Amino acid sequence: MDNTDRRILRALQAHPDLPIAELAEKAGLSHTPCWRRLKKLEESGVISGRAVLLDPKSLGLVINVFANLRLNQHDEETLDALEQAVHDHPEILEGFSMSGSSDYVLRVVAKSVEDYEHFLKKVLLHLPGVSSINSSFALKTIKMTTVLPV
Repeated sequence: MDNTDRRILRALQAHPDLPIAELAEKAGLSHTPCWRRLKKLEESGVISGRAVLLDPKSLGLVINVFANLRLNQHDEETLDALEQAVHDHPEILEGFSMSGSSDYVLRVVAKSVEDYEHFLKKVLLHLPGVSSINSSFALKTIKMTTVLPV
């Protein structure tokens, strides 16, 4: 990866729907070499996809919760089952396997505290291997970005 690839990536992060002609101009390339580099970045997995970013508040999803999960067992079958179950719930936006006092941290969005409480009781507490959950509610978002420093 060179500086030209990085210029392409920075431009795409800022404007993922940028036409190839404009992307080439921002990268300092002509159309065909830019297109080739873009395809190479996609095929190698550096660019893993493109997304439309939605405003959660506009959709009524005003509650961000960080659920710290502790498991009662740590065998491969339980871990795989829990990780698959996390993928099955769109309310869970992010999930991380952790070191330290929590085994997993999940970021969950909800319309209200009551909505999260229902999700906690009906879904999270029934995830495979979960022994306890400690939930922390975000008071304010001070930074949220998908832009990586390239």
